[in-house]
Amino acid sequence: MGHFTPLVVFESPEAACRQLAADIASFIRSNDARHRPTVLGLATGNTPLPLYRELIRLHREEGLSFRNVTSFNLDEYVGLERDHPQSYRSFMHRHLFDHIDLPAQNIHLPPGGVLTDQIPARCTAYEASIAQAGGIDLQILGIGRTGHIGFNEPGTHIDSRTQMIELDAVTRQDAAPTFGGIANVPTHAITMGCGTILAARQIALLAWGSNKAAIVRKAIEEPVTDQVSASFLQTHRAATFFLDRAAAAALRE
Repeated sequence: MGHFTPLVVFESPEAACRQLAADIASFIRSNDARHRPTVLGLATGNTPLPLYRELIRLHREEGLSFRNVTSFNLDEYVGLERDHPQSYRSFMHRHLFDHIDLPAQNIHLPPGGVLTDQIPARCTAYEASIAQAGGIDLQILGIGRTGHIGFNEPGTHIDSRTQMIELDAVTRQDAAPTFGGIANVPTHAITMGCGTILAARQIALLAWGSNKAAIVRKAIEEPVTDQVSASFLQTHRAATFFLDRAAAAALRE
């Protein structure tokens, strides 16, 4: 049994993201003052967009600098070129990197557009670069309808590391609109493993909307199981769920 997973419920995704962005800003500034780098783990999808908008605002209007920040993204589709409009690299540039002063050499994403036989070595190298950066200070997560964090679909082991994974049908269906149909959605992705994610010193999982309520309840209130990889956060000493009212609606507490 895991310990109690802290959760905070907000009126709206924007309110939740204002709070989290303010926490991130003060963390970066305190590290800057001590000449220490900040290592952020980042997520894609609609869920973190209000967070990225708020971080951009803090950069533009309140002078928050990202020049001492290193970022590692959770995942990337296999078989998409770097500049494919649906690649997570393109997504991150469009919604965050192009609007802040994060140095290009500090940005890391799993290797999606490489030949399949190169993937295991590149996954090992990705783990090594996280270790070389000193580990992840704060990992941002969303939660998929299958309960996945990153692309760690049901059945992924709690100790897993960065690897190629076959995407669940539900996950591909959810991605289909952005790809113009399920036939265009990649079948595989590279994702940080559950063990990689759980090694982060702090974790913030974001979830909005009533369609996430049932899986949020499973992740927080039901037993830890590899069928819902987000439930592994119950075992982490500093994981927090940031929810809006709709996503929290099914919780018993």
